[in-house]
Amino acid sequence: MLALKVENLGKRYVIRHKTNDRLYDVLGNLVARAVRRIKHPFAERSRPQDAEDFWALRNLTFNVEQGERLAIVGHNGAGKSTLLKVLSRITDPTEGKISIKGRVSSLLEVGTGFHPDLSGRENIYLNAAILGMKTREIRRNFDDIVDFAGVEKFLDTPVKRYSSGMYVRLAFAIAAHLNSEILIIDEVLAVGDMEFQKKCMGKMDEISHKEGRTILFVSHNMGAVMQLCNRVICLDQGRMILDTPDVNEGVQKYMNMSQLQTTDAEWKNTGNDFANDYFTPLRFGLYNADGEINLASVKPDDELYVEIEGIVKNPKHELGVGYSLFSQEGTLLYRTYQADQVDTPEEIPTLEGRVKLRARIPLESLNMGQKRLDLSVVMNNMNWIIQPGKKGTPSVSFNLEPHLNSASPYRTMKKPGFMIANAAWTLEGE
Repeated sequence: MLALKVENLGKRYVIRHKTNDRLYDVLGNLVARAVRRIKHPFAERSRPQDAEDFWALRNLTFNVEQGERLAIVGHNGAGKSTLLKVLSRITDPTEGKISIKGRVSSLLEVGTGFHPDLSGRENIYLNAAILGMKTREIRRNFDDIVDFAGVEKFLDTPVKRYSSGMYVRLAFAIAAHLNSEILIIDEVLAVGDMEFQKKCMGKMDEISHKEGRTILFVSHNMGAVMQLCNRVICLDQGRMILDTPDVNEGVQKYMNMSQLQTTDAEWKNTGNDFANDYFTPLRFGLYNADGEINLASVKPDDELYVEIEGIVKNPKHELGVGYSLFSQEGTLLYRTYQADQVDTPEEIPTLEGRVKLRARIPLESLNMGQKRLDLSVVMNNMNWIIQPGKKGTPSVSFNLEPHLNSASPYRTMKKPGFMIANAAWTLEGE
């Protein structure tokens, strides 16, 4: 049974280019256009000379079966979020047709559908009412929503005082627990911590398998896509380039076209980016044993180092500076800071002034393939200063070649898992 049918879908935006008009010229043009619309309300509007069409989506046609778990992947700007907004009826398509069977619940951006001045309790009822839920349905699910979100203590607090994590927990709990037939989730789940993301993945898997609800899922985390979804659509420049039930094929297609495939070994702060009261990064990169920028693939027995240079404006004992290492699929492998090697808090060196930190990357323990490092700066047990995984965070990458330091022919190919166990095996017995 079809839950969703999309036919020749297209979404066009009109882009205005920057001009050098003076302020009173701009205001005069606005007034003139307003007067023309009043005098001739049904006249066809002329396109400004400095404008052009931009098709965020074009010629999309696909069907989604009830209970299907569809991943929509593609690089930034491919049209994923625009597609979800059209399917959620937040914006109208320019052309094409959409047929949806059942109610749709969406989680697209932090705070979408919330009124900032209403409390968490009031927003639960508001969101449910927008979805067409009856009061008795809301009351039946209310306790489960609050328990899943973990915001009982702040239930009667205006949501404008919630953190982004609290926003997401409550929004997902509402979307997942109300009786909608189709659940649409954008990559907003990346805002939550790892424990909450795991909880969300478990809930989506449950409602899909046990309740037969349809899920449309957008994420750059290919590990999550492989865990949850049974079909992948890949978009590029607003057009569909792949629609496959083979999730591995879809993930590989995304990774082949992803920016992660390009090796960017050094990031430099060319302006005043990431300015804050504690640590301003100046340089973040990958280097060989001689201190040279490493732009090529590396072998497991190579020496590869990460260097972080920056200015500590406000020395604090709690300041942690390090990096997070991600697999090609976007899964966090480990996170490390400059204080990891100490035994007691008293041994942590307080960073001050201009500092340069250097650490060796344990290549011998990593599986082959592309790896990404995100700069990670934190005030321990308090808050992020530069958060890994967020858009715009300083990032570098490298490609690790197969492990060839073994006589086994199976070490020339990628083994399952993210790490390599160089275990010393012995054979006993006759």
